[in-house]
Amino acid sequence: MKGKQLLTLVAALLVLGAAGLFLRQKESSRLATSKVGMGGKLLGDLDVNAIASFRVQSGTNQLVVAREGDAWVVKQRGNYPAGFNTLAEFLRKLADLKVTRPVEAGPSRLPALDLVEPSKGKGIRLDLVDASGKTLRSILLGKSYMKGGEDNSPFGGGFASGRYVMVGGDNKTVALVSDALSNVDVRPEDWLDKEFLKVEQPRRIELVRPAATNNFTLVRTNDTAEWLLADAKGDEKADPGKTSLFSSVLASPTFNDVVVNPDLAALGLDKPEVARITTASGFVYEIKIGKPQANEDRPVQVFVTAALESQRVAGKDEKPEDKEKLDKAFKEELSKKEAKLKSEQALSKWTYLVSKWSIDALLKNRGDLFPDKKAPDAAPGANGSAPALPGLPDFKLPGN
Repeated sequence: MKGKQLLTLVAALLVLGAAGLFLRQKESSRLATSKVGMGGKLLGDLDVNAIASFRVQSGTNQLVVAREGDAWVVKQRGNYPAGFNTLAEFLRKLADLKVTRPVEAGPSRLPALDLVEPSKGKGIRLDLVDASGKTLRSILLGKSYMKGGEDNSPFGGGFASGRYVMVGGDNKTVALVSDALSNVDVRPEDWLDKEFLKVEQPRRIELVRPAATNNFTLVRTNDTAEWLLADAKGDEKADPGKTSLFSSVLASPTFNDVVVNPDLAALGLDKPEVARITTASGFVYEIKIGKPQANEDRPVQVFVTAALESQRVAGKDEKPEDKEKLDKAFKEELSKKEAKLKSEQALSKWTYLVSKWSIDALLKNRGDLFPDKKAPDAAPGANGSAPALPGLPDFKLPGN
């Protein structure tokens, strides 16, 4: 290698080394000025048990979920219970949320990351508050980080794999976290406890309509028996294929929302359709159903009673050792029924919006229970054949 070429190479290496040193120093400086360390917990040593409520604000909409006694409630839904599992998972996630990458963002860059207060931009504010009303942490949620496409680009594809956040309104706490935090929602209905009633082993179903001609009552003797029309007229017989759906009616329903301060007349609950369901264990459910809403949800009110046997009747030849075991099992089962009754009776305080498919069986009319009528026989010529002309002799080929 010639001397001139060697000097050129050495100079190039020196330039590259200086550039690398500059970049490392810049990165070190950026991390040093950030209050959030890579891999560290975003909210530090947050004590989840100290949180007594949290507020979510998006635009002009606000959600408040608060702890009252041993329960959490959704304020915007008249203190309806919040879903405990959803809530516990959310708070644990916040406490463990780690920084994927600190982000250097001056005031001028914050709007590009949607890290702007809800009253002025697209940011979503989350405030964690203790029992005294003191804000423990305040987080601004900004733009989602899209993996496999441009951030929030309608043409970039990909999926949200993270989110830009800022803690306490300090731009030195801006960071990218590896969770999109999509469950931080201002919609009250998304935080409700959706555990609803559960009808088990129905034996009698009575439907009462505003038009009495559509009323009917179905009964059956056990879980596998066919449903029979208790008020059959003449030779009426229900079609087993059409009544089979009543076997699982309200077995695991859910609801979409609750109505605060319902206007019964506007919802059609002043003159409702009524379903009364009696179960093998003595539970009686009275379900009042209102008019379809804009999205086809139905307003529903639920009233539950039960005649529970408090004492077990011993068998004729029951042995003492069997009696003790059977009495214990009876008391345990009774305790479960009493807890179920208490839980389901509490539902009567509310009016629910239930999707049509959840109560489809209870919307059937009497005429829907019977076999479909057979189509009349096709008229002559209905399939394209020429009708016979009256008064003309049959045509025969010569020789026949």
